[in-house]
Amino acid sequence: MRLDLVLKQTRIIKRRTIAKEVSDAGKILVNGKVGKPSTEVNDGDVLELHLGQKVLKVKITYIQQGKKQIPTFEEL
Repeated sequence: MRLDLVLKQTRIIKRRTIAKEVSDAGKILVNGKVGKPSTEVNDGDVLELHLGQKVLKVKITYIQQGKKQIPTFEEL
């Protein structure tokens, strides 16, 4: 699933446009590399968000619900 969609669906960032702007600015790392909004986020990937002076580090996991995969996160 795309990085901007994962951020929106997990409610780490409330709007997809804001998630896109933050990742375009290079403030999100996916497994230690700068992530673009279209970067694929897989199960077990670690995201590091630099939001102002706060750094949030989370691990993404997916829950299967019917045919859909719903992303969830756990803070590290």
